[in-house]
Amino acid sequence: MFRSAIPYARPGQVIGLFGGSFDPPHQGHVHVTLEAMKAFGLDQVWWLVSPGNPLKLTGPAPLAKRLRAAGEVMRHPRVEITDIERQTGTRATADTLAIIQRLYPQVRFVWLMGADNLAQFHKWKDWRLIMDSVPVGVVARPGDRISARMSPAARLYGKYRIDGHARHLLGRAHAPAWCFVNVPMVDVSSTEIRTRGGWGDEVLPE
Repeated sequence: MFRSAIPYARPGQVIGLFGGSFDPPHQGHVHVTLEAMKAFGLDQVWWLVSPGNPLKLTGPAPLAKRLRAAGEVMRHPRVEITDIERQTGTRATADTLAIIQRLYPQVRFVWLMGADNLAQFHKWKDWRLIMDSVPVGVVARPGDRISARMSPAARLYGKYRIDGHARHLLGRAHAPAWCFVNVPMVDVSSTEIRTRGGWGDEVLPE
């Protein structure tokens, strides 16, 4: 459910941060969220619905529409839909993380991403600062496993990788730390949905 206020978190909780444009949100996002929550032992997951992606040339659908759709497709008592980046005025993930960590100094955060994002992570602004600030949980998506494992970020931070068998320890690890997990995936993407004709029934719960 989307709430306009900044989410509440108790000291000591481990919270996954799942950022993106969610243009549109879909069952693949839901699946990644639930699998990450289970794999990494997260108390909550927050969807950070971004006003815009700095790496994309064209803007997404209006933020209000994406927030509303996210609240419809993702219904779970331990998942919060947020517009923190709109409230803080940040766009780059590193800047958003810095503010969130200042707002919640006694909360542990894990940055969540799909393997496709790990493959291009070295293009993100201050990506090494992100790796050095919070543990990172990477969930495999169809067709992206090899490129992700061979990416500059994976190679440079190879010695900080937590084995998949110990993935439940990620949230309590000190950064830099990251873990790559393979899970059964829902092979759907926001790009595919837009290509098929925009926002249809695909964004609604099954």
